[in-house]
Amino acid sequence: MARLPSSTARGGRTRSLIYIFAAVAIVVGVVVFVYRPGPPAGVETGNPLDRNLNMPIEANAARLTANPAPAQPQPQARDTEPTPVAEAPRNAPEPNIEPAMVETAMPVVPVQGTASPKVSAMILQAADLSNTGRVVEARGTLNEALALTMTPQQRAYIRNQLSRLSQEWLFTRGVFPEDKLCTAYKVQPGDLLTSIAARHKVPYELLMDINGIKRPELLKAGETIKVVNGPFHVRIYRSTYTLDVYLQNTLVRSFNVGLGKPGHETPTGLWVVKNRMIKPRWTDPDTGRVYEPTDPDYPLGSRWIGLEGKKGDALGRDGFAIHGTNKPEEIGTNTSRGCIRLHNGDAVTVYNMLKEGLSQVEVIN
Repeated sequence: MARLPSSTARGGRTRSLIYIFAAVAIVVGVVVFVYRPGPPAGVETGNPLDRNLNMPIEANAARLTANPAPAQPQPQARDTEPTPVAEAPRNAPEPNIEPAMVETAMPVVPVQGTASPKVSAMILQAADLSNTGRVVEARGTLNEALALTMTPQQRAYIRNQLSRLSQEWLFTRGVFPEDKLCTAYKVQPGDLLTSIAARHKVPYELLMDINGIKRPELLKAGETIKVVNGPFHVRIYRSTYTLDVYLQNTLVRSFNVGLGKPGHETPTGLWVVKNRMIKPRWTDPDTGRVYEPTDPDYPLGSRWIGLEGKKGDALGRDGFAIHGTNKPEEIGTNTSRGCIRLHNGDAVTVYNMLKEGLSQVEVIN
């Protein structure tokens, strides 16, 4: 009887076959991998990193040089305006302009040149002085900085800060002991508010306003009032529709204005305040119509500050004025017949600061 092969013999032969097949598979795989064809010329592989690694070193260097990583942004000066603006080429010359300062929002002004480190330091110094109650010193530091070369943003910021400070040292009843521009005065028997104001070269309306005096005749002997040592002056910039008010040589406030239209441009040069009136009767030189203060379309607004030309193109010119308007949308445009238009509230503020025969108005480009 034939005998079946043992399980041990069968297992040995099976393992031998497995080893043989595995060896053959490995050899075939190596041959296929080694002789695998590459991609056709001009066809890129799917992984960009593979492409870069396969490039010669010189080619990688050229690629990095041609497309450098973007430079990290430099930290902005602390006095930079919070509104984001586009930066112009560095070292560009600063334009000969004075950007307008408005009461509610600042216009966006492109950066021109590089911020002055000295001006930035003076701004920070003024902020520290103001925060510690040294308002008069802060005012002096900022006003001194205005004489330096700076970017429009720095200048606009300084003008805003000087305007803010004026609410503390000028347009309130309080007096800072070290202030030379505003002082305390004890009213003497027989004093009139108009005479006190005249001695200090300011309109009496300003003293009424800052001292809360309802009527001039209510002034009492023995009381102490705040007086302002004038006069005030004005500088108007045609290129930016801006009117700056100075007390002596210190910037107080800035306002937006409307100016003369083409053919009736507001003349440059030096003027002096000739008269001040509240809603005078006015005759339109173009139509001959006479406007009364009660007319609903009365065009001169809340105040009229008449001017008389003294130098430059203004010499000998008359009939020009700083006044309010019934068309506030025309502020910041060239639409008048040469007069300087203000918002009606601003016209009252300026009216209360300018003195006939003393306050000068300079109009420049």
